[in-house]
Amino acid sequence: MAKTVSAETQARIDLAAALRSASRMGLGEGICNHFSVEVPDRPGHFLINPQGLHWSEVTPADLVMVDGQGSKVAGKHEVEPTAFFIHGAAHRSKPQAKCVLHTHMPFATTLTVVHGGRIEPVSQVALKFLGRDAYDDNYNGLALDAAEGARIVSGLKNADILFLANHGIIVTGPSINIAFDDLYYLERACMLQVLGMGTGKPLRQVPDVIAQKTAAQMTDDTQARLHFIALKRLLDRNEPGWSRLE
Repeated sequence: MAKTVSAETQARIDLAAALRSASRMGLGEGICNHFSVEVPDRPGHFLINPQGLHWSEVTPADLVMVDGQGSKVAGKHEVEPTAFFIHGAAHRSKPQAKCVLHTHMPFATTLTVVHGGRIEPVSQVALKFLGRDAYDDNYNGLALDAAEGARIVSGLKNADILFLANHGIIVTGPSINIAFDDLYYLERACMLQVLGMGTGKPLRQVPDVIAQKTAAQMTDDTQARLHFIALKRLLDRNEPGWSRLE
């Protein structure tokens, strides 16, 4: 019989799984970038990865709980300032964003360093993001204060995904598994587009009617849930001890 854990503990396990899985996929950058999730049953509080730890070594016990004012509520590590200012602003301004993922993953970030970089409907996987993306075209340095965090996040509006000029991306979602699934497929879509651009040949745009129809066919969350379960099976097999709670 599977052991029953609290909602907070499950959130810790899932966030650690997301971080480790992202590391295995090459989506991280050094010890930078950060993932957060709202603490179940504790509005205004969220869990986030700590400063100084590589994603590949984070366990559920390492995650830090902070409140909306930036105060550490629980945890043995500190939080990187830019992490709090970006994620705190995102969770406050978009309550439906229970999970916020910020990365500098290479192919998505490539689109932020070219003029007019936009994700285009040129692959089936890109259609998953049709009408769900937004763009902050004004790079303004590191998010070292609340004002810059709020400025960055203001670009999200009703979007789930925000491309940050010369910087990276933010993916938000109602759960860890949905947000992570979007993160994974966003990088895949951007990879196909960037590789296509590199051929020097025109990209083949999907006609709008077909693009809209396909996007509507991709709204079921079953695949996202099963994808995340599969990722945790891989961690169990390849990284014993990843889910330890102390």
